[in-house]
Amino acid sequence: MSSVTISNNKSMVASGLEDVVASTSNICFVDGANGRLIYQGIDINDLIDGHASFEEVIYLLWYGRLPKRTELEEFTKNIATQRKLPEEVSYFLRRMPKNANAMDVLRTTVSLLSMFDPDAGDSSREANIRQATRLVAQIPTIVTTFARLQQGLEPVVADESLSAAASFLYMLKGSQPTDFEVDTFNIALILHADHELNASTFSARVTAGTLSDLYSAITSAIGTLKGPLHGGANEQVIRTLLAIGDIGKVEEWINGELANKRKIMGFGHRVYRTEDPRATHLRQLSKEAGERNNDTKWYEMSQIIEKLVKLKKGLYPNVDFYSASLYYSLGISPHLYTPIFACSRIAGWTAHVLEQYENNRLIRPRAEYTGPVNKVYIPIDER
Repeated sequence: MSSVTISNNKSMVASGLEDVVASTSNICFVDGANGRLIYQGIDINDLIDGHASFEEVIYLLWYGRLPKRTELEEFTKNIATQRKLPEEVSYFLRRMPKNANAMDVLRTTVSLLSMFDPDAGDSSREANIRQATRLVAQIPTIVTTFARLQQGLEPVVADESLSAAASFLYMLKGSQPTDFEVDTFNIALILHADHELNASTFSARVTAGTLSDLYSAITSAIGTLKGPLHGGANEQVIRTLLAIGDIGKVEEWINGELANKRKIMGFGHRVYRTEDPRATHLRQLSKEAGERNNDTKWYEMSQIIEKLVKLKKGLYPNVDFYSASLYYSLGISPHLYTPIFACSRIAGWTAHVLEQYENNRLIRPRAEYTGPVNKVYIPIDER
């Protein structure tokens, strides 16, 4: 009988890899102590205040600098001309169950897209940039196409003259969005574009680290984003607001949840020790959207919840909390909130996959083994 001795140093184990530095990256810095989010050296507040477009931010994340005007025009046009899905993929979407989970459909359709990409099998940076461009362009088309098919409506053909933000809203609703809607949605896309080694981005980099293709890496990321502790949290927030239903019921409902030690979705963050800077912008946008609709109930309810949770738990709202009431005020169905997250985070996912390929090392952590080591095998007739 063989004998194995295992020595464990439990002080080295970080549950959930909390605060473990697993990689170097130039793409994004989450300054948790000071509540800052920085893309390639530029604070997101400067991007928002400077009226940057989502396309500008994608370029910044991929290339490490802001584009010149001619570069941005070419880059924006290139994305716009890639929005149409292959016919086979459109056919597939029409045959999905109408009650299917939108994230399941997105994950499966992105995987399917890889089979129709003309650069499939080419792992050069140039080919990966072209594939990344198609994904940035086509993921919103997948989301809006399936959303309309679920409603029994025909998909809307993309208008190549529209920006990413305007195009999504146009393809979703079938009518030209207002300037406020476009500006608001553009900001939301920028705020969700990247967040360092969050769970879905880490999934993408792990997959890319095996030198699997870009589509496989993004499929991994989408599957991870779906979870309610990650991208699915914003949908859970609006479900909470709808379940409460009335401003006068908020305090009793939240106190009951806290008394029963239930998690209030949309609060707290693994990295930030102050307010999530994205929540600061989304709170204001939620307020403005409600005022424009002459219906501030969801914003007011959110305000009460924020005050209660901050008072009783010391937790700040994160990016998911006010994005929920904002999207609802824009007339977007809750089941699309997490897919919309993917429409934005594809910018960061692709940036990280490209970076992983540039200086790749297989990501292979260890686990602290806590099971037995000297159990004896007993023949089946003796058990």
